[in-house]
Amino acid sequence: MTTLSGKTILMSGGSRGIGLAIALKAAADGANIALIAKTDRPDPRLQGTIHTAAAEIEAAGGQALPIVGDVRDDATIERAVEECVERFHGIDIVVNNASVLNLSGTTALDPKRYDLMQDVNVRGTFMLTRAAIPHLVQADDPKVLTLSPPINLDPKWFRAHPAYTMAKYGMTMAALGFAHELADLGISSTALWPATLVATDAIGNLPGGEQMVAVSRKPEIVADAAYAVLTTKGQELNGQTVIDEDLLRERGVSDFAPYSMTGKDEGLAPDIFLG
Repeated sequence: MTTLSGKTILMSGGSRGIGLAIALKAAADGANIALIAKTDRPDPRLQGTIHTAAAEIEAAGGQALPIVGDVRDDATIERAVEECVERFHGIDIVVNNASVLNLSGTTALDPKRYDLMQDVNVRGTFMLTRAAIPHLVQADDPKVLTLSPPINLDPKWFRAHPAYTMAKYGMTMAALGFAHELADLGISSTALWPATLVATDAIGNLPGGEQMVAVSRKPEIVADAAYAVLTTKGQELNGQTVIDEDLLRERGVSDFAPYSMTGKDEGLAPDIFLG
């Protein structure tokens, strides 16, 4: 195990929720974190902005570079990579965190919403990683971490929201593709997903979201699992789709009550494919 001290992370999203929790965990080690996010001004439906996230990162002990932009935009990605390298002199880690959640069925899903999920989730993951590769290959033990689920063809994951499932599986396929294509360059690519619901604004804003949040775990469980992935040296987790609880148990964690919104780790809602 190592630490993330002095490492530079380029992350999509990160203004709040799981992405911010990962950034704060890394910041406690003294990591440098460049965030690409759209939330420049407060939104009543969402907690925080890219600027409040940057302030929290700095307060936690890291260096922050907030980059206001859209991961769907190639010019934004190019600018983000350039600014990150100029400020921090390289990129060690890419975290593909940005994701759009829409649980509409096929006939109810607006074509623009379908395109949004594909563009942010799949294309954003692919293009951000692609742009960082020339810098990752120069890093010591570079990592790509993508927040997406294991590919499971059980019909229950397709029945209610096939478009969302396709978009999340597309992220995982990108992560696995990077793992096999880039391993010889020293880059390790891993997908990470929670075992249960995680209390985020994306969940809270759904119908019945308040009840779902109440039986969820805190974003810190995913952050701790992400930290475990990013501090695992070499290719040990390359090409794996990791579940947060499973990895933490393997690393010696046995008490999950502190991660629960209720303070108890009993009867938590299982992951219903939200993130």
